[in-house]
Amino acid sequence: MTASAPFLPPGPVMLDVEGPRLSAEEREVLRHPLVGGVILFARNFESLAVLRELTADIHALRQPPLLIAIDHEGGRVQRVRDGLTALPPMRILGRLWDADASRAIETAKAAGHVLAAELRACGIDLSFTPVLDLDYGSSEVIGDRAFHRDPAAVTQLAGALAAGLRQAGMANVGKHFPGHGFAAADSHVAIPVDTRPAAALYPDLAPYRAHREMGLAAVMPAHIIYEQFDANPAGFSRYWLRYVLRGELGFDGAIFSDDLSMEGASVAGGYVERADAALAAGCDIVLVCNNPAAARQLLREWRPSHDPASVRRLEKLRPDAPARSLEALRNDPLYQRALARLAEVK
Repeated sequence: MTASAPFLPPGPVMLDVEGPRLSAEEREVLRHPLVGGVILFARNFESLAVLRELTADIHALRQPPLLIAIDHEGGRVQRVRDGLTALPPMRILGRLWDADASRAIETAKAAGHVLAAELRACGIDLSFTPVLDLDYGSSEVIGDRAFHRDPAAVTQLAGALAAGLRQAGMANVGKHFPGHGFAAADSHVAIPVDTRPAAALYPDLAPYRAHREMGLAAVMPAHIIYEQFDANPAGFSRYWLRYVLRGELGFDGAIFSDDLSMEGASVAGGYVERADAALAAGCDIVLVCNNPAAARQLLREWRPSHDPASVRRLEKLRPDAPARSLEALRNDPLYQRALARLAEVK
C-alpha cells in the first residue's frame, strides 16, 4: 500500500468539495480518518470528462475508496445534466401509475437503471434516492419529487426504482424518514414541525415498513420535529431511529443524517453537538455540506466512538461490480431498453 492511499475504514463524516478539481488542502482533508465519503453537487460538474477525473482522484486517495454520493433523483433534483439523460420528476411516474400501474412500475425500474448506470459510468457510487415522502401537496420543497399520495403507489414505484438501481450495481437511500411530505416549511431554512397525531402518520411509514420487499439499503431522516412523539427532529431522535426504525421496523441498513448545515439541524447546537446528537440517535454517518469551515472544525474537534456495525453498514453500500463506461452503455441492450421506456414518458 502506498503512502498516498492509506488503508482506512469509512469514518462517520461525509462532506463536499468546492469545485470540479481537488485542491491540495482538500486531498489532505479527505484522507482524515473521520471522513467516510464525499457528496457532489452541480458546482462539481464542468464536463463528463472532468467529472470522471474528479471521482477517480477521490477514489485513489484511500483504500478502500471513499464512497462518492450525489443527490440525483430526476426532475429538478438532478445535479449532473449535460451529457446524461434528463430524468422525469417522480410525480410523473405517480400519474402514470393512476393510468397504468404495471407500465408505471416498469418505467420506474427503467429510470433507476438509467440513473445508476450513467452515474456509475462517471465514477459516482451512490445517489440519495428514492424519495419516499407522500405527496400531500403541502410541502414545496418536496412537491413533485414525491411519487404519489397513496403509500401503496409510493412503495411499489420506489421499490421498482430501487430494483433498477441494483440492476446497474447501485444501492439506494430512502428519504426523508418518517415523512417530509406534510410539513410545509423547508428544513433547509426553517425548523419544520409536524403537528399531526399518531394515526395520521401511519401512512407515511408504510414504505419503510416494506423495506425488505423494497430492498432498502439506507435511510435518511428528516430535520422535522414530530411534536406528538419527540421534541427533537427525527434525525436527532432515539425514538424515531432506534425505537421505531431499528426496533419496530427491523431496519438494519445504513442511516445518513441529513445535512447538518441546514437550519433544521440548528436545534442541536454547534456542529460537534449536532454530530454527537445524530450518532447518539442512531445515525451511522453525518453530512456536512456547503460549509467547509464547519466541516474542518468538526474533523479537528469531534471525537466520536468507533462503531464496527456502522462501518459494516457503510461498506455494504459500495458497488460490488465494475461500472460500464458511457461508451459501453450505448451497446448495452438492457440500458437501451430502459432508455426507450423512459422516452415514452410525457
